[in-house]
Amino acid sequence: MNIGVMGGTFNPIHNGHVIVAEEVRVHLNLTEILFVPAGQPWLKANSPIADAEHRMQMVRLAIADKPYCKLSTMEIERAGPSYTVDTIAELQDQLRGGDEIFFILGWDSLAELPQWREPSRLIKMCYLVVVPRPGYPPPDLNSLEADIPGLSQRLILLDTPHIDVSASQIRKRVAQGLLISHLVPEPVEGYIKQHKLYITEQ
Repeated sequence: MNIGVMGGTFNPIHNGHVIVAEEVRVHLNLTEILFVPAGQPWLKANSPIADAEHRMQMVRLAIADKPYCKLSTMEIERAGPSYTVDTIAELQDQLRGGDEIFFILGWDSLAELPQWREPSRLIKMCYLVVVPRPGYPPPDLNSLEADIPGLSQRLILLDTPHIDVSASQIRKRVAQGLLISHLVPEPVEGYIKQHKLYITEQ
């Protein structure tokens, strides 16, 4: 089977994540999409984020009615910073021969790929499915190929809908007492209200 993997802080998960997952699944005929909330996201080590338990539960609620979406807690359960290469290696060990992993990321994340841990090893274990991120320019693929030889052969560029929503935007709106019902799945909105998340976001 072919598995899509969507990693992220999911602070909180929003409609953009869910729509992109569905688009990628349909485009690439994937068996399932695995959502992997980061335990300790190393690129956001100095940023305040909601507890992993809250972020995990919001993902669970957002995908509850989507049988092709699954929640993985492997990064939350793993001690130390969350590195994608470790997650993909762990997943690869669980797959059968012939199965493929498709890691989903946005333009902004692809541009940072040379800073990731062991990017050359990562691209040997999975394909990178790159989707547009509103507000960010397309990455310089020639420069990235120079930094990570062989990258271009492992990239799949998809023109998915440009969903102009971000987790930081949602957190700010919650702190300002503004509506977020158009930005997150309804159960996620209810969870945020119930647990009073993000009310002090700056």
